[in-house]
Amino acid sequence: MYRLTSKLIIYRNIGKDSILFKMADICHRFQNGEYEKEELISDILCEINRLLDVATKYGFNNNLWHNYLAFLLAMTETPFTLVSEKVGANEGTVESFAKNDLSVFKQLFDYDFSEMEKELGINCFSTIQHYRAVVKKERIFNKSVSEKVQLLSNEIETAEDTDDLYRIVTGFYKEYGVGKFGLNKAFRVDESEDDLLSPITATSDVMLDDLVGYELQKKKLVQNTEAFVEGRKSNNVLLYGDAGTGKSTSIKAILNQYYDKGLRLIEIYKHQFKYLAQIISEVKNRNYRFIIYMDDLSFEDFETDYKYLKAVIEGGLEPRPENVLIYATSNRRHLIRESWSDRSDRSDDEMHRSDTVQEKLSLADRFGISIGYFRPAPQGFYDIVYALAERSPEIKLSREELKAEAGKWELQHGGYSGRTAQQFINYLLGTAPETE
Repeated sequence: MYRLTSKLIIYRNIGKDSILFKMADICHRFQNGEYEKEELISDILCEINRLLDVATKYGFNNNLWHNYLAFLLAMTETPFTLVSEKVGANEGTVESFAKNDLSVFKQLFDYDFSEMEKELGINCFSTIQHYRAVVKKERIFNKSVSEKVQLLSNEIETAEDTDDLYRIVTGFYKEYGVGKFGLNKAFRVDESEDDLLSPITATSDVMLDDLVGYELQKKKLVQNTEAFVEGRKSNNVLLYGDAGTGKSTSIKAILNQYYDKGLRLIEIYKHQFKYLAQIISEVKNRNYRFIIYMDDLSFEDFETDYKYLKAVIEGGLEPRPENVLIYATSNRRHLIRESWSDRSDRSDDEMHRSDTVQEKLSLADRFGISIGYFRPAPQGFYDIVYALAERSPEIKLSREELKAEAGKWELQHGGYSGRTAQQFINYLLGTAPETE
């Protein structure tokens, strides 16, 4: 194995502390007889433990060694893999280097650990080749990453030759991408990590059809997002209005609807705006469309971070990349809190108060599209309740009973809104008797 890994060219930047290179060193020591048995076993078990951690984190199953090698291929960003992400298989000098490395990986896939197991009296390698993950009620891994990596692993296992392997891997890059941006839907800013953008491993599976009502609002959002993912002109979007009306849900649903067309989402809060330029620099040359998502965005009158946001939205000397948009939600139409004193052009501490008002209002103007989400009328609220109840066969109440109970619930839980309706349905489902 050591001789194999030493032949890598394109994938040579895989970390020397990775499981792959640690295992290569272990195999080298075993083959040369340069080891103490107990010490070598301990080192092997340490790497097996790390492999199990990876398997748990990403939900791998069956042959963990194969899954791990496929994971390395899927996650390693190099000039070759990034170009393949955009164009797929390509001819040129680098193709021969790529085929060399993929041939190495295929041999690593087929590596025989039986001699080592027999000599050392262990069976851990045989065990991880037939791994059965414990079924978890709560999913702690990213299903999207898990499925894609295992798909790649299965296809590599059946590759007939190096040319076939090259087609499989480059086709995977073209179809799904490479690295964290290729395999994940959404990201958050993690200030504690060297890698600023951290994948969100479990995202909502809500779709736009799940949001009852608000058809005009959803249509506007879809039209703008479709233009964006198709490379046409599009606008930053502000979704504003009453709480609990589906603003955040709409954006989460948009991500799910257009993820397979290259849409990705980055969640950021206003105290993290200082990282916006760094985030945009990291994603601007990737083959994806990124929505920078700001939920519940608003500013008090003493906060000045909005000025920085205005500059980022419009772009400075370097224009905002065409693959980045900003979608924000807010309960405030104009985002920044205003006071009655703002309405007067006279102030004890400012000569031209109206200029301040215009500066504050100009932030909302930076969003080319503003979409209002407002509380439904009572009948609209009940229509939402009826629609949600129809999706849940466990609920046996008639419409009259639903209306009566929903009316009682609404009085105690925040008024007419889609959120209140969903909470009411959740309550009914939680208290419904279990059926055999």
